[in-house]
Amino acid sequence: MHLIDDDPAVLASLQLLLVSAGLEARGYQSAEAFMAVAPDLPPGCIVTDVRMPGMDGLEMMACLKSMEVNHPVVVITGHGDVSLAVEAMKKGAIDFLEKPFEDTALLRCIRVAIDSQASDADQDAANRQARQAIDSLSGREREVLEGLVLGNSNKMIARDLGIGHRTVEEYRANVMNKTGAENLSMLVQIALRAGL
Repeated sequence: MHLIDDDPAVLASLQLLLVSAGLEARGYQSAEAFMAVAPDLPPGCIVTDVRMPGMDGLEMMACLKSMEVNHPVVVITGHGDVSLAVEAMKKGAIDFLEKPFEDTALLRCIRVAIDSQASDADQDAANRQARQAIDSLSGREREVLEGLVLGNSNKMIARDLGIGHRTVEEYRANVMNKTGAENLSMLVQIALRAGL
């Protein structure tokens, strides 16, 4: 496990949590410090804050991608919003948690991230399943999904599509149900897997 957070207290707390859960954890107080060792990383999951002085978590993720470091990333932030979550997911984050979060939520995300390092066959099956879920959507449901993936609010989607706010909520609920997504980050992940 690799933890990046500029707040020493948060970093120490995260390390303690992961060690108590039986996971080995290394901490870094900046993205730059982490990037210095990134080319030689042992396997594992990366948990990073988004907003840090200097290089932020999203910039770090882009650098990791360009270096072909393909570790799963869980993004944490004290300043969460839909557009930030969508941007993090597009850059490859497995999940996005807003501080404060429950210890169990972080541990669950980490387990999912570790499991995400499954074989290519499993990845192909997940991509195929995501495409089938997206293909099951009606045209209007797909338009609502596209608005969500762009980080638009229900109000913005309603305005863009010329429909009522409540109608967007109904379509959004249908999209969540048909795709099996439990939350927005999961929905974005499904959409990205499907190539949306």
